[in-house]
Amino acid sequence: MQHAKPLPNYLIQRFQGWKATTYEKNQSWYKHLMTQGQHPRAMIISCCDSRVHVTSIFGADQGEFFIHRNIANLVPPYEPDGNKHGTSAAIEYAVTALKVAHVVVMGHSQCGGVRGCMDMCEGNAPALESKESFVGRWMDTLRPGYEKVAEIKDTEQRAGALEREAVLVSLENLMTFPFVRDGVEAGDLTLHGLWHDIGAGGLECFNSQIGAFEAV
Repeated sequence: MQHAKPLPNYLIQRFQGWKATTYEKNQSWYKHLMTQGQHPRAMIISCCDSRVHVTSIFGADQGEFFIHRNIANLVPPYEPDGNKHGTSAAIEYAVTALKVAHVVVMGHSQCGGVRGCMDMCEGNAPALESKESFVGRWMDTLRPGYEKVAEIKDTEQRAGALEREAVLVSLENLMTFPFVRDGVEAGDLTLHGLWHDIGAGGLECFNSQIGAFEAV
C-alpha cells in the first residue's frame, strides 16, 4: 500500500486530545460498548455532506444510531442481482441483524447531489450523464422525483422541492425490500422522512396523512 500516507498532524492532535479527555473520563462506557455490542434503536440514512451532523442534531451518544451516509441520502430499489450494493447491505444488516425499530431518511438544504440530478434532468450536466460517472448513475435513482417538481419556476424552490422528493423516493424504495415491508406490516418497524435546513437549524418531518412535510 505504497500510496497510503501517515495521518495529517491536525488529525493526530485531535485524536490525542480526545484520548486524553473524553475517552479517559469515560473508559468504562467505551469498554461496555465493546463487550456488549451495539443495540441501536434507529437507523439513520443521511447525506455524506460534511455539514450534516446527525448525532449532534439529535444529541445522540455512541451506540444510539446505526448511521449510513451516501450521496443525497438515497435508497435504491431492491435489486437482488448478485452485485455489490453498499446501501442495501447496510439496510439489510440494520433491519435483519440489529433489529432496529426505526429507519429514518434525512435530506437537507443545499444538497449538491440533488442539484446535480436537477442539472442532469435539465441538460446542464454532461459530465454526470457519462456512464463513467458514479455520481451521475447513483443520482439516476432520483430522476423520477424530478418529474414532480419540474414545473416549479424558481430554481432554489425547485431544488428544495427535489431535496424533499429525494426523501420520498427513498421511503418508497425502502418498501421494495421484503424484510423492510414485512417489518412495517408487522408493526415492528417504522419509517420516517426528514428534511434539515442547515442554515436555519430547522427540521421538517413528512406527514403521510396530509402528504406534506411539517416543521418539527
